[in-house]
Amino acid sequence: MSRVIVQPATYDPVNLPVQIDMILDSLGGRDTIRPGTRVLLKPNLLAPAPPEKAILTHPLVVRAAARYALDCGATVQLSDSPAMGSIERVLKTSGIQNAIAGLPVEVRAFSASRAIEVGEPFQRIEIAEDALDADVVINLPKLKTHGQMLLTLGVKNLFGCIVGYRKPEWHLRAGIDREMFAQLLVHIYRAVRPAITLLDGILAMEGEGPGMGGTPRPLNVIMAGTDAIAVDHTVCQMLGLPSEQLLTNRFAAQMGLPDGLIEVQGDLPQVRDFCFPEMTPLVFGPRIFHGWMRKHLVQRPAPASATCKLCGECWKYCPAKAISHDRRRVTFDYDRCIRCYCCLEICPHGALHAEEPRFGKIFRRVVDRLTATPSSATAKCSMGPYSSPR
Repeated sequence: MSRVIVQPATYDPVNLPVQIDMILDSLGGRDTIRPGTRVLLKPNLLAPAPPEKAILTHPLVVRAAARYALDCGATVQLSDSPAMGSIERVLKTSGIQNAIAGLPVEVRAFSASRAIEVGEPFQRIEIAEDALDADVVINLPKLKTHGQMLLTLGVKNLFGCIVGYRKPEWHLRAGIDREMFAQLLVHIYRAVRPAITLLDGILAMEGEGPGMGGTPRPLNVIMAGTDAIAVDHTVCQMLGLPSEQLLTNRFAAQMGLPDGLIEVQGDLPQVRDFCFPEMTPLVFGPRIFHGWMRKHLVQRPAPASATCKLCGECWKYCPAKAISHDRRRVTFDYDRCIRCYCCLEICPHGALHAEEPRFGKIFRRVVDRLTATPSSATAKCSMGPYSSPR
């Protein structure tokens, strides 16, 4: 049986570290982290952003986890592979640099990788050596929405253990197949094997996450467990989302994860007005029509000219090289675009959003009406898992 601890919390610099100490003790932290243990902290360090944007793991959560490991006698390393900016810049902007000042924590971006066998369909995946070689990995995700995967939680956070340019390579290999990408994430999770996942849901993100386009949403909760998939299941339960609609949960279940029932310890809040990103099918029907659908029917990233600064981050990072620009605006080649939404993640100005073409909206509504039963039509009128209530 997997146990997930749920507690109400705020970013109180006095009370939060005490809470986290008690949670980690309850999960056997002092039995797992012994003197001389090499502990790797893996927070979400997507891009430079201040804490109030709810993009990164909060500095107080990172500091509390670092202090706990150090108190156990461990050597502590903090690492990630940010999508934009150096790790030093991310830590400075986020406030984490100040939070861990004075602590003997080694800060290092992931660099070297090692290929490991994971089986079908990927065979071998190159993962950061620091993550593979650590005695204990403490996974510190942020509760956020994600334009491609719906939510980025404990399992998705470990995609940061793919080093640098290999991230867009994997996005390109998975292409428009969300299910294949979800399988990749579960394989990475199994390879890294974090001992503890401590999720920061105090100030979460809803809407068009996981970058500047998302909206901070206070949920005032922290969750933790020794099984990240169990933590992710519990988040879905809290948000009223059927667990299998988070694709990483679906493929983990096919692999027999989590092993057994999930015991939730604590009062789980019930959040029924959480704003998820709208997820529409990427392609469907005969393959001969897929190219036309991608261009005219399928949801896609789009710029907001009023806020775009032509900074270049989106077209530099785009794995499919589907973004071009002139002196006034950026444009997308939707035939090439794989809908990974990396551009939304890294845009520092929140100038990109996901939109469904007008013809696509009309087509989907017609299909929904033709296929809906009376009961399903009623369900769609209520707060569905992919609707945007606010």
